[in-house]
Order: sequence, then structure tokens, then C-alpha cells
Amino acid sequence: MIFITDLDKTFLKSDLSISDFSRRVWNEFKYPLSVATARSYKGSIGLLKGLKLDFPMILLDGAMIAKPDGEILKITSLDKNTGDSIIEEVYKNFKDYPLIVGFDEIGDEKFLYPKKLNPYQKHLLENYKNDSRVLNIDNFRALKHNLKMVYLGQKEFLEEIEKFIKNHFDVETKLTEDAYGPYWFLTVLHKEADKAHGLKYLEEIMDIDKEKVTVFGDNINDIGMFEWAGTSVAVKNALEEVKKRADIVLPHTNDEDAVAKYLKEIK
Repeated sequence: MIFITDLDKTFLKSDLSISDFSRRVWNEFKYPLSVATARSYKGSIGLLKGLKLDFPMILLDGAMIAKPDGEILKITSLDKNTGDSIIEEVYKNFKDYPLIVGFDEIGDEKFLYPKKLNPYQKHLLENYKNDSRVLNIDNFRALKHNLKMVYLGQKEFLEEIEKFIKNHFDVETKLTEDAYGPYWFLTVLHKEADKAHGLKYLEEIMDIDKEKVTVFGDNINDIGMFEWAGTSVAVKNALEEVKKRADIVLPHTNDEDAVAKYLKEIK
């Protein structure tokens, strides 16, 4: 068996902390545990400090699989031509640029943002002031490997961009409400870069049958792995759409150690 949990609003408390109870349950758990998150390796590993991490992690919504020591096992990215085309066509029609997470020509992780930011991008970037990966770009272009491209704004505006992208490009998109800010994310990924594909890859390399996989989540980007895994578990604070797809809905929220309380009962 293996148990895979989302981080934000699922395993992490709303202030991004982990309680002593959750940390103790995780570290004493007898079965494999790992995470599936929209966050990058660097963004995840700092939040998981103090946890026993022995198994590969599903990162960036499934665009990257990496070991806890940072070794990358798999990358599923948009190529530069596709990325540039999306940037150009969306800007031409909607006058908006995305943020980009990816790798440059020498394999360094980068987080690109345009010179002209919308208010939602400015709000998000407050959290990345001292991050060496973050680069402000004049001539905004895609990277060699684009793990995800993210548009920020109000839902209705992003729905129009999503519809346009889906009509013109063979890619995966995820439209989700931000857990911490008054806006939405439209994430553009390679068509096989989602948590479900990441989970399938993890099952292959660990030789685990999907019926022996339990996943935890709260948001739209968790639905794919909910539909694939043997057992899907939603926290109490999950979106209603997510709860409808879950095999189990927990009676506790992320702020009440929902995942850890469930794990504690596993024999």
C-alpha cells in the first residue's frame, strides 16, 4: 500500500504549518507516504521539514516526479515552440501574460514573470521576493522546458482564456481558485502532466497496484488522481465537486489534522 496526499488545504494547515500531531503520525506510519502537489520541489521541501521522506514526490501538478533528495526522475513539459505560441496568441487576444515554471538550457529551475504585472501576479510574487529562481523578463518568451504556465485573474476572464487555449492547443488546463488570495489560477500543462499521470508513473516504478493506493485532496487538480486511485479521500473543507468524486469524506478539515487522523486509524 501507499498513501499520497495533496499539501495545500489538505495535509498542511491553512497557515502552511504542520502540527506536531501530524508530524508524529507521518513519521511513525508503517506504510509508504508521499505527496502530490502543485508546488515545486523547492516550494514543497521547505514546508515538509521534519517529515520522514523516503519516496518520490509528485510535483508541479504531475509535471515533475522527484526523489526527496532532489533527484529528478521524470519531467513532462511543454516545449519552447508550444510555449511561445501560447504566450503570443493569448497576449494577442487577451493582453495578458502567464507566469512560467520550468528549466532553461542548462537545466536550472526558473520562475519567469513579465515586466508588466497584473494585480494578482503582484500579490503572488510578494511570496517570492528572495527566491533566486525568479526572473523578470523584458522580452517574455518560454523556456526550453515549461513545466507549467500560469495565468492569474478572475474566474470569468480565465474561463475565456482556457476556452481559447483548448480550442487551439493540445494541452492540459486546470482552473482552480487560489487557496490564499482573491483570484483564480489557470494552469497550462503538457497533456500528460497532471497528478493522475504522475500517480500512474509512481505506481509503475514502485510496482504497486492502483487498488492499493489511497489519495487525499481538496481541489479540482486532485480529481484525476481521485478517479484513478483505489481509494480517494476528501477532507471536510474540500470543494463539493471533489467530495462527490471521493470514496470517503473525512469529518475533519485540514486545520483539524484530517489526514493524520485518518492515517492513525490504519492498521
